[in-house]
Amino acid sequence: MIVEWQRAKYELRKAWLCALVFAFVSVPAVASAADDPPATSFIKTSGTNFTLDGSPFFVTGVNNHYLTYGSQDEVTRVLDDAVAMGANVVRTFLQPVIGSLDGSKPTIWDWRLEGEASNLAVKGTYLLHWDPSQNRMTINDGVNGMQKVDFLIAEAGKRRLRLIIAVLDFWAYTGGAQQMRAWYGSRDEATFFFDDPRTKRDYRTWVRHVVQRVNPLTRRAYRDDPTIMAWELMNEGNARPEALRLAWTAEMSAYVKSLDSNHLVSSGNANSLDPKLSDLTVPTLDFGTWHGYPLYYKLTIQQFNDMITEFCRLAVRAGKPVLLEEFGHARSNQNAAAAYAMWLDTLTRDRNCAGWMVWRLVSQQDSGRYPVDEYDQFDIHHDGGALWNILKAATARATQTRETGPASETSREAP
Repeated sequence: MIVEWQRAKYELRKAWLCALVFAFVSVPAVASAADDPPATSFIKTSGTNFTLDGSPFFVTGVNNHYLTYGSQDEVTRVLDDAVAMGANVVRTFLQPVIGSLDGSKPTIWDWRLEGEASNLAVKGTYLLHWDPSQNRMTINDGVNGMQKVDFLIAEAGKRRLRLIIAVLDFWAYTGGAQQMRAWYGSRDEATFFFDDPRTKRDYRTWVRHVVQRVNPLTRRAYRDDPTIMAWELMNEGNARPEALRLAWTAEMSAYVKSLDSNHLVSSGNANSLDPKLSDLTVPTLDFGTWHGYPLYYKLTIQQFNDMITEFCRLAVRAGKPVLLEEFGHARSNQNAAAAYAMWLDTLTRDRNCAGWMVWRLVSQQDSGRYPVDEYDQFDIHHDGGALWNILKAATARATQTRETGPASETSREAP
């Protein structure tokens, strides 16, 4: 249910916000060509910045959840819309994960669901499943499996988009870690997967297969492809207790690094509750991530703006980039456009901030319609509306102000 916001703390700023929205909408967009040569250099870090060939690379990105199981047309529509917005990075998860094909190991989510890809209809796609004949996890390299990931990477490369890929999802929406612990009969959602030797073995097997896979469309191993900006260990891997989460994060990030020295690695954790960004202490994580939804935190737009500044200061303390890689504000709020304008302006102006990725860009489905999003109301559409124009202008402004000149060292922490 959408909660109506109290606006008392920022009513006095209404005129300024309206002016800022107008300024964002008025900035011309900078769009990438759809078929430029693929990237040849890997994204790196320098202090609180990401870098590309020694220059700052400020992330202006989008999330999409169905890129590994949607149709080819649905995937390319999302990528084309990301280009139209001026985005430079797209984030997604490797999914789905099911039980066994014969049903002897139940699938804990409705993988036979009919409908649209955005609403979790995977139409027979699965990347991981349980093989009862071998009594172990098996990886699907077929056309309804890893070949869909091959296509995504190849098409993103054609558009000079970078990808942040979470190698697993914590949540059970399309299986994820919850399906993998269910293979072994566990109902423990927060501890078992991260602690049991069998699930840890399965995770390492999956990671090794992914980073070493050779994409037949690009003729590159994934670990050698600069189109991939970073690997994330898991989307919102909410292990409990915290000591277990940090131990698992340290172990698995070191394992990814042992297989792939080219790409950045991050946890993919929401990191929004105290202690904030605690996993930045893990030396084999290259950057920090956090996810921000003011509605869920019961924050005003100004309070969330202050939270952005707080996280960017934590980047200075750690000497690593920190990325706001998920955020959203319900469209039903009258202040939605002004909120996005404020937050994007803060992120762009603060030199300690490494970038942003909005949740979530959703394009027309094969039905010819945009999916219905009446619950969270976070979906972003290429529809020429006020919110689309604000995001589009923000990417252009970031290109003009944040990606010029050599990368600087970590900025001085504000008092």
